[in-house]
Amino acid sequence: MGNTLQTPPQSPPPQQPPQQQLKIAGEEENQEITCEICIEPTSNADKKFTNTNRCSHPFCTDCMIKYIRVKLEDDNVGRIKCPAFNCDHTLDPLACASLVGPSLFVRWCDVLCEAAVVGLDKCYCPHRNCSALIVNECGGNVKKSSCPDCRRWFCFKCKRIWHAGVGCEESAVLRDRNDMAFGMLVEQKKWMSCPRCRHFVELLEGCKIVKCR
Repeated sequence: MGNTLQTPPQSPPPQQPPQQQLKIAGEEENQEITCEICIEPTSNADKKFTNTNRCSHPFCTDCMIKYIRVKLEDDNVGRIKCPAFNCDHTLDPLACASLVGPSLFVRWCDVLCEAAVVGLDKCYCPHRNCSALIVNECGGNVKKSSCPDCRRWFCFKCKRIWHAGVGCEESAVLRDRNDMAFGMLVEQKKWMSCPRCRHFVELLEGCKIVKCR
C-alpha cells in the first residue's frame, strides 16, 4: 500500500465584523447611479428603484412610476418588463405596490386578471358608472345575468342592459336609435369622453382638468 496525500483542512474565510458589514451596506445605498431612462445621476437611496433581485439595472423611482403608468393605462400591459435594453426580467407588482400607489396598483391587478381570462367568455357590465369585468364561469348559453359589482341585470348574450320582453335584435335597433340621438346631444353640448371608461362628462365650471372616478 502506498502513502496517500491528505489535503490540510481549509479554514473558513474570516468574517467581517458587524460594524464593517453595516458600513459596506450603507456605502452601497449611497452609491451614485445613473438612471437609464432620464440619464440623470442620483445617490439618494429613496430615489433608487430595485427590481427585487430579478435584475440590477439602475433606474430612478420617478421614471419607473411613469413607465409603469404608461404600460398600464396606454398599452394595457400587465406583464411589464424591465425597461433596460435586451432585459427579459419582469417587474414584481407586489414589490412595486408602495411605489406606484394604491390606485395604479389596483389597475395593475385588473390588467393581470384580464390577461388571465383570455379565451374565456367574458364581457364588461354595460351599466353606466360600473364597467366591471364579468366572466362566464358556468359555460353554456347564458343570457340574463346580474353584475357582481353593481347588482344590476344585463344580457350576457348581446352585452347590453337587460331588455325584458324584447329580443336582442330588437334591442339593438332601439339602442342604435338612442345612440344616434345621444350622439347629436353630445355634439350639441360639447361633452367630452373619458379616455379610460368612455363615459361622457360635461364641464359646467371650474378647472378644465377632470379626473375619472
